[in-house]
Amino acid sequence: MFVHPDRRRIYLMRHAEAQYVLPDGTVAPDERVVPLTDRGREQAASQAHSLSGIRFDRAICSGLRRTRETAAIVLEAHPELTLEVIPELAEIQPGHDFRLEDLSEEERASVLQGIANPWAEAADPNARFLGGERFGHFAERVLPAWRAVLADRSWNTILLVLHGAVNRLLLNHVLNTPWQAGVSIEQDNACLNIIDVDHAPQERALLRLVNFTNYSLNKDGIWLTNMEQTAARMAAELG
Repeated sequence: MFVHPDRRRIYLMRHAEAQYVLPDGTVAPDERVVPLTDRGREQAASQAHSLSGIRFDRAICSGLRRTRETAAIVLEAHPELTLEVIPELAEIQPGHDFRLEDLSEEERASVLQGIANPWAEAADPNARFLGGERFGHFAERVLPAWRAVLADRSWNTILLVLHGAVNRLLLNHVLNTPWQAGVSIEQDNACLNIIDVDHAPQERALLRLVNFTNYSLNKDGIWLTNMEQTAARMAAELG
């Protein structure tokens, strides 16, 4: 006799494109409050269209402005839901102790390369993300919050609107793999991942979809990662 699994579904999104770099090429002074760009709002609306028929039991974001704005666009089709905030699921925090315009050309090139690939040392828990939060500390605050969401049995289908590094950490956790310098689970702007979790007859996770972007199904034109795009914009503005 077939026993139907006790299965729930997680829709895990990354926020849409945000205004990290100001028009003058400088980095926004506080990434926690950067808004979505016009293109970001279009990306979120496209993803919202692909999710309009889903019935969510809960919707969660980190509370940072870019996740609130993305989630609000998605939830326009779900007025019955109240967006919840879990601050522990906020993005890994960068340092803010340098000004590119004050650096030498050689120092500037090194910093821009670090911005383009900030995951190079992520496997080391003591390494810092762009001179800021340690990767080990990041995991210690995010994973307990994730486990608490899974432990709540009140929901069957849930929407999480989070961040690039947070999603990478969670996907690596689900896959039981560590951060790897040579491999990255890319998370394009407003991308969607789908994870099913079984509680019986055995505990397991089913990874059904990764990095889906309804606004670009075949990824045409998406060659640079989000961090590479940021580094390129900074370099272009600084000349």
